[in-house]
Amino acid sequence: MRRTEVITGLFEEYDAFAALLASLTGEEWRTPTRCAGWQVRHVAGHVVGTAVDTMTGRIGTRTPDEQARAFHDETPAALAGRLREAAARLRPFFEGLGEDDWAAPSPVAGRTIGNGILTLWYDTFVHADDVRTALGRDSARGPGLRGSLHWVGDELERLGWGPARLALDGLDERSIGTGGPVLRGDPMRFLLVATGRADPGEFGLDASVNVHSLR
Repeated sequence: MRRTEVITGLFEEYDAFAALLASLTGEEWRTPTRCAGWQVRHVAGHVVGTAVDTMTGRIGTRTPDEQARAFHDETPAALAGRLREAAARLRPFFEGLGEDDWAAPSPVAGRTIGNGILTLWYDTFVHADDVRTALGRDSARGPGLRGSLHWVGDELERLGWGPARLALDGLDERSIGTGGPVLRGDPMRFLLVATGRADPGEFGLDASVNVHSLR
């Protein structure tokens, strides 16, 4: 994906996530999610904590659980404000990155700066879906889904999964390795399968497709 597309997508996703948080009631804030042991407030704390750690140059120094615990006692409005502040400070820095910067190693081992920013976009999108699903709201689609699937494809390739060809509805086809089965169907469902959130049998796969278990 183009550098400008990823940066624009990330900050649109941050705006949408902040608006989602600001809309929540106290009861919704404590709703359990499909992320084991996490309520909505923990999911929010992780996403906001990741943005804050990126802004302060501390990305990778706290686990997701540590980020969730650091912020879960704050109100939805307060966390929405924290995310907007972090995004406002990150945006000019990200927009100033050139092609050489994009390809340079990030503070997180094994990732480039560009892949790290794409990871932020994916993480925000998929966790927003965790929140919406917990609250019985419809999933979002659009650029965030495409960006997240691009990240998943890169991650499956990086981790040596495959071979397979992704031919998901409405998206360009992508090969991971050479040969293998052709996987067709709903891209949102594949995103959930590839991140351990849905049954891999939907695509005739097993649990090895889960990028989070492959690491």
